Amino acid sequence: MAISDIQLKNNYYQIFDSNGKKGKEMLASNVGQLCGIGTDFSVFLRNNYYATFDEDFKKIKEVLKSNVGDFKNASGTTILFVRNNYIGTYDKNLKKISERLV
Repeated sequence: MAISDIQLKNNYYQIFDSNGKKGKEMLASNVGQLCGIGTDFSVFLRNNYYATFDEDFKKIKEVLKSNVGDFKNASGTTILFVRNNYIGTYDKNLKKISERLV
């Protein structure tokens, strides 16, 4: 299922697919603050950890914020983080794909 939107309602994040059908939901305090969504994953920040979740709100991977930097963007199948004047490109498993100077 492709994720088209994630909305916060009554302290729960709700996932919607490309047909507008509501899927799983998760208590906001369990996942943290929504940073962005990709095609089939979402990125949340909680307690200085970034975590990626699939369309069923199952955690894929998490990483300490200081190891990757500040969240910039999630799009398609990649996530961008900025750290020490470098932009790192990561996949949904938080594996670094590439890095370039800002």
